[in-house]
Amino acid sequence: MDLLTFWMACLGLAIALVLQCVYRIYLHPLRHIPGPKLAAMSHLYDFYYNIVHRGQYVMRIVEMHQEYGPIVRVAPDEIHISDPSFYDEIYAPSRRRRDKPGYYIPLGGFPTAEILTLDHDVHRMRRAIISPFFSRRSIQEISDVTRGATTKLMDRLQQFHDEDKIVRLDDAFAAMASDIITYLVYGHSQGFLDSEDFESEIRLLVNEAAATCHINRFIPPLATILRSMPPRWLALFTPGRSKLFIYIAKLFELAGKTPSSPDPAVEDSEAQKRPRHKTVMARLGDPRIPAEERTLNRFQDEGAVFLGGGTETTGSTLTFASYILGTHPDIVQRLRAEVKQVLPTPTSTCTWLELEKLPYLTAFIYETTRLNYGLMLRAGRIAPTETLQYKDYVIPPGTIMSSNTYMIHRDPILFPDCDTFDPERWLQGQKSEELKRYHVTFSKGSRACVGKNLAWNELYFTIAYMVRRFDFEMHNTTAEDMEIVGEAVFPLTRRGQRTVYAKVKPVE
Repeated sequence: MDLLTFWMACLGLAIALVLQCVYRIYLHPLRHIPGPKLAAMSHLYDFYYNIVHRGQYVMRIVEMHQEYGPIVRVAPDEIHISDPSFYDEIYAPSRRRRDKPGYYIPLGGFPTAEILTLDHDVHRMRRAIISPFFSRRSIQEISDVTRGATTKLMDRLQQFHDEDKIVRLDDAFAAMASDIITYLVYGHSQGFLDSEDFESEIRLLVNEAAATCHINRFIPPLATILRSMPPRWLALFTPGRSKLFIYIAKLFELAGKTPSSPDPAVEDSEAQKRPRHKTVMARLGDPRIPAEERTLNRFQDEGAVFLGGGTETTGSTLTFASYILGTHPDIVQRLRAEVKQVLPTPTSTCTWLELEKLPYLTAFIYETTRLNYGLMLRAGRIAPTETLQYKDYVIPPGTIMSSNTYMIHRDPILFPDCDTFDPERWLQGQKSEELKRYHVTFSKGSRACVGKNLAWNELYFTIAYMVRRFDFEMHNTTAEDMEIVGEAVFPLTRRGQRTVYAKVKPVE
C-alpha cells in the first residue's frame, strides 16, 4: 500500500466515523432520549468508565439520572431507566418476549449457559429443564444438606475461636455455599469447609471471571480465544478457569459412580439416601433432550455458571450479614431473642419452615439482600416486537433497555434513608408487603434468578445458626470496606469483593 492509499483510507475511516456520530445523535431512533452526547456517539464512553476506571460506569449512570431524569441513553443503542414502576416492563414475565443483548455472550466466557442465553425461546427451553431442581419443593427436600453444611460451618467457626485465630468470613461462607451447590449440581459436596483456609477453586474462577467481564464485553474474541486454548496454555492466562475445567471433569467422573460413603456435608440419614442421579447435570444429559443441548461445552458452561453463581452470591450476602451482626449489637440482641424460640440452645437445630415464621429474621434477610444488591451490572433486555412507552418517550422494538438493583434499592421514595440498615422497613404490615414488589435482588420476570429458593434456604439457616451461637468482633474491617464503589457483575468495594475478617466469640 503506497502512502497516498494509506492516507485516503484514514480519511475515509474518519469520514465514516463522523457520519456515524452524526447519525447516532440526530437520526437514530433513540435520538429523543436524554443523555450525554458522548454516550450516544460511542461505546468508548462506557469503555472509559468500566475499563479505565474499573467498573465505575454504574456510578456515572447514577449521576446521569440526577442530571437528565429517570430515563437516560447510556450507549448508542441502550437506554437505562431507574424508575421502579417500569422495572416489570423491562424484566417482563415469560408471556412477553424478552431477549438478551449480544454483549452477554462474552461477559463471563461461558456462552452456552442458561443465564447467558440470548434468544427468548431457547432460554425458556433451557430453563424448563433445570428449574424443577430449584423449585421450593425441591429445595425443601434437600434442607438436610444445607442444614448439615451450616452445622459444619458453625463447628469450623468454633475451631477458630478455640485456636484464637482470625477468620476470613467471606471465604468461609463461600466454602459452605460451594459444598452445597456442588451437591445439588453433581451429587457430591467437595469438602471445601474441611480446607484449613476454606480454599475453593470455584471462588478463584469467580474472582477471575468478574475481573475480566468488562474486558471480555468490549473484546468479544478474547473469551473465545481463551476457551479454545489447551489447558496448559489456559493456565498461564487464567489459572482459575483452567483449574475449574479440570475440577468439573473430576466431578463428572464422581457423578457417574455410586458413592461408597455418606456425603460429608449431610448430617441426616434421609438426605444421605438421596439418589445421586437426581442432579442438574444428570438432567442435562437426559437422552430425550436434543443432542445439540448435550455437548461438552454446554455441560462445562452450565456447570461453571451454577458453581460460580451458587458460591459467590450467597457467600457475599452472608459476608455483609456478618458485618452487620458484628457492628449492630441492638439488632443482634433482638434477632437472637427471636431465634431462641426455635433454637433454645446454641447447638439446637430446626427446620426451614420454622425459621420462615420468624418475622424479624425474615426482615433482617430482606434488608441484607437489599443492601448487598446481588448482581449489580446493568442487565440489558430487548423487546424485539413490542413498542413500549415510558411517560412521553417511545421505546422502539429492538432497543436495549436496562435497570439496576443498586438504584432500585436506593430509591429515596421507596427506601428513605437508604444507606441505613433498617429491618423495620419490612415489618410494617401491608406497606411492607407492597415494598417487596420492589425487592429485586434476584431480578424479576422470565429470567429471574433460578436459584432464589436455594439462596433463601441457605440464608435462613446460616444467619439463624450464627446469631444463636456466636458474636463477631471485626478485625481490620470497617464501614468503608463495605461501601460499594463500582461493579464487575458483583458489587465492588475498595478491596474488591466484600471481605470481612473477624474474631469469633461463642455465646450461651
